[in-house]
Amino acid sequence: MKNIGISTEYITLGQFLKLAECIGTGGEVKHFLQETRVLVNNEPDNRRGRKLRVGDIVEVDGFGSFTISIR
Repeated sequence: MKNIGISTEYITLGQFLKLAECIGTGGEVKHFLQETRVLVNNEPDNRRGRKLRVGDIVEVDGFGSFTISIR
């Protein structure tokens, strides 16, 4: 499991995917979420604006599992 550190209260799923290097640009988020299975805390989610907070676990098909931590 890889750690993604944030220094704010939350990060959106779209921002997270870019930070985790699952996508190259923010413009790819919508298409990526339509085509790729993403689980947030073991529940499917495809909302790019979903707020992720410290302790959340994100699983992205083809990229692995990530946990959100404090930077």
